[in-house]
Amino acid sequence: MIRINLLPHREAKRKERKNAFFAMLALSLVLGGVAVLTVAGFIEHKISNQNQRNEFIKAENKRLDVQIAEIATLKQEIEALKARQQAVEDLQSDRNQPVYLMDELVKQVPEGIYLKSFKQTGQDVMLNGHAQSNERVSELLRNLSNSSPWLERPDLIEIRSTGAGQGRDAKKVYEFNVKVGIKRPRDVDAAAAKLAQSGVAPAAATKIP
Repeated sequence: MIRINLLPHREAKRKERKNAFFAMLALSLVLGGVAVLTVAGFIEHKISNQNQRNEFIKAENKRLDVQIAEIATLKQEIEALKARQQAVEDLQSDRNQPVYLMDELVKQVPEGIYLKSFKQTGQDVMLNGHAQSNERVSELLRNLSNSSPWLERPDLIEIRSTGAGQGRDAKKVYEFNVKVGIKRPRDVDAAAAKLAQSGVAPAAATKIP
């Protein structure tokens, strides 16, 4: 009977498998390292791109902030120019206010009232005069409030009984002070346009030159 010793062959096979295992392990480590480096590089590239986008957005936001500030400054300058233009127009139109005031007082002051003086301060006019009775003063206030396109917001400041004349001509009268607002021509035009749109015929007003 022939006997064959297989131990060396088994040992050789064992070594081959062991070497193959280590080779596969090394290859796996290399491939894993390459994969990790590749993924890390890809992620780093994405992060870099995102950072660039963020920096671009920040730069654009700063540029837009500057433009918004410039626009706000321009708006303020435009509003200031409009205010100055309106002030000039008001000064030009206000030159005719004494004419409108005199014309309206002639129309709105009822019989039984004598105006001693009137004084304009800005858009307010102070009227001082004598009336035959309280009812005459009330009628004046109604006229100034409802019938005048140029005068508005009449306010009775003071009324008191006093005497006028001497001897047989002496009589009891009422001295009064009334404050009333006078409109600017542009306010009268705006009110007339509003009434025209609503279909209501506006009250007659002095024509604005």
